[in-house]
Amino acid sequence: MGSVQIVTTILAAAITAVAVWLAVRAVMKMTAVIRLGQPAPERFGDKGARTKTMLVETAGHTRMLKWSVVGAAHWFVMVGFIVLSLLVLEAYFEVVSTGGGLPIIGHWTIFGLVTEWIGILGLAGILVLMAIRLRNRPGRAENRSRFTGSSMWQGYFVEWVVLLVLIFGFVIRGFKVATDHFEYPVWAAPLSHAIGSVLPNWEAGVSVAALIKICISMTWLIVISLNVTMGVAWHRFLAFPNIFFKRDPEKPAGSGLGPLRPMTSEGKPLDFEEADPEKDQFGVAQVEQFSWKGLLDFSTCTECGRCQSQCPAWNTGKPLSPKLLVLSLRDHAYAKAPYLLAGGGKDLTGEEKATQEQLAGVDVLAMAEADRPLIGTAEEGGVIDPDVLWSCTTCGACVEQCPVDIEHVDHIVDMRRYQVLIESSFPSEAGVMLRNLENKGNPWGAPQNTREDWTKGLGFEVPRVGEVDDFEYLFWVGCAGAFEDRAKKTTRAVATLLNEAGVKFAILGEGETCSGDPARRIGNEFVYQMLAQQNVETLNEAFEGREKSKRKIVATCPHCFNTLGNEYGQLGGEFEVVHHTQLLAHLVSAGKLTPVQPVDGGVTYHDPCYLGRHNRIFAAPREVLGSAIGDGRGGAASDSGAGRDSGLVEMPRNSERSFCCGAGGARMWMEEKIGKRINVDRVEEAMSTGAKTIAVGCPFCSTMLNDGVNGKGAGEQVEVVDVASVLLRSVKPEAPAGEPEVAPSAS
Repeated sequence: MGSVQIVTTILAAAITAVAVWLAVRAVMKMTAVIRLGQPAPERFGDKGARTKTMLVETAGHTRMLKWSVVGAAHWFVMVGFIVLSLLVLEAYFEVVSTGGGLPIIGHWTIFGLVTEWIGILGLAGILVLMAIRLRNRPGRAENRSRFTGSSMWQGYFVEWVVLLVLIFGFVIRGFKVATDHFEYPVWAAPLSHAIGSVLPNWEAGVSVAALIKICISMTWLIVISLNVTMGVAWHRFLAFPNIFFKRDPEKPAGSGLGPLRPMTSEGKPLDFEEADPEKDQFGVAQVEQFSWKGLLDFSTCTECGRCQSQCPAWNTGKPLSPKLLVLSLRDHAYAKAPYLLAGGGKDLTGEEKATQEQLAGVDVLAMAEADRPLIGTAEEGGVIDPDVLWSCTTCGACVEQCPVDIEHVDHIVDMRRYQVLIESSFPSEAGVMLRNLENKGNPWGAPQNTREDWTKGLGFEVPRVGEVDDFEYLFWVGCAGAFEDRAKKTTRAVATLLNEAGVKFAILGEGETCSGDPARRIGNEFVYQMLAQQNVETLNEAFEGREKSKRKIVATCPHCFNTLGNEYGQLGGEFEVVHHTQLLAHLVSAGKLTPVQPVDGGVTYHDPCYLGRHNRIFAAPREVLGSAIGDGRGGAASDSGAGRDSGLVEMPRNSERSFCCGAGGARMWMEEKIGKRINVDRVEEAMSTGAKTIAVGCPFCSTMLNDGVNGKGAGEQVEVVDVASVLLRSVKPEAPAGEPEVAPSAS
């Protein structure tokens, strides 16, 4: 060992010792903060499925590759970071000796070949990512950049570190080539040999370059250890556990979640019959009341802004950005952590839990952070502004796009729950809807005895449960389908088609009440459970004696479909629920419904969030429309696919990237006062296709898009109709879609 090697060895050891000590301290701090969260015992079940999902999503990059260029570049960078960490380890041997290398595998030609090409592709990948970040930097892009609000210096820092580490890896190899210490042939390491051909024969060059590589790597570790909220760096470690502990590892990758998490207190579902607001947690009022998985979510955020780029609120000028919401919660949690870790915190009555002695040494800034309300205006010092909280449509686009499985929608609804149930603080216009749900069993406040009015004049008898026992499907009409004029046309169309196909079905009629979706999404879990338990009891009675496979329900509203199929199981209601487009697609493919008159004028289809993104039903509506259009390709396809070959005129944002209509999350009953109206934005996109018909599969979407069309003054040029109505026009062209075949009798 020469004098140069002695110096490089000492310096490498010193900076590594400092970096490792700081990293251990940072990991301990992060672990302590995450452990402050509430229990989530359900996250530890089914470890096999969790492991498989984690490996598929990370190694397969299933989320990232939805953005092909970015995904491919990131994959090479990720693989480079993991595999080439061995070359960082090898650098410790190289600072000691010019000919040093990893024991055993370091001499294998295959090791040299693999690391050479991973390094080359990693270089290309990081240059692509740097170019994308520069091209989309805030203030540069035409639209609101997905990096707006991200800590740009952190992104640049991480990218330059990766670039320099890769470069110096090749410089080390180049000096080994120049000094004749390189073991791999030209065919296995062409770039290293090319670099070595221009470098001088400097024996100390290997050790010096190795020291620089180690210093760069350890500087990176020191910087991130001093910045525990630096998600753009920490995500490369935290992404693995965050994906492993995702809510439902069995759901398809990229699902918008579908059902909400039940309200919990100390990790157990809340029983409203016994719950006490002074003893049980109702929603989230303090950051430490999120589950530990929530705090892990906040710590893992990469600040990539993919969620932000897809959010309908953000894209129409609302203050909500899922990314910025998560970053605000993350920064607040870590700023408040010294106070919490000292024993501080408020109990459920608002009393301080810590003694003065416990809080005596807590930093004044942490104490100030502890006094901030979680929800409040800027004047109140709030962490999350109320306009941010109530802008969310729960469309799931953020969850769909997040590469590390952050569950934004659950966190937003948890905060809403406290605001509604404890603070009674929510948009005033939504209060009418909630009162109607409590008093009338539907959001419009319509009389219950008018639920069956849509059946009048259909020309055939619509059977009721209780009057007939021999039915295959219970037709869940829903509140919109029973009371809203446009939605009633869809209800009539579906009933007519089922009757035409010979499907035995029955309705609950006045025995049906609201599924509870609007109440649950706005945060009123109490009203939701009241309605849901009533419906579960009614449905269980209607299906008494039948096994689950024969407890079939068809629903025209995706919100009802999602609630009955995904959420009623939490209350003892196990049913096989299908959307009407799925049933109609089956009937067409089975030859029980035969389109005879092609629908012309061009059709584009709007994917409802709760049908498509949340429940992965993309193909069935397109199959139905394809058969009605007459393209001959309306055959059965899997709902896991998007069915893009149906001959429809697709909007730019379709299928899993469909743009919300603006009605979800109970926004249907809240006035849109900030920015551009979401439904107008979507209608403009639909009209840009040139299609004369905008087909929908949801009554909320129908209302919002109809309003958008009328707002654009295009009511005579463009028509918004349900998929069922489009099919009915093709199957029975003599009957106006959704209208009675004969005039209703006078009464």
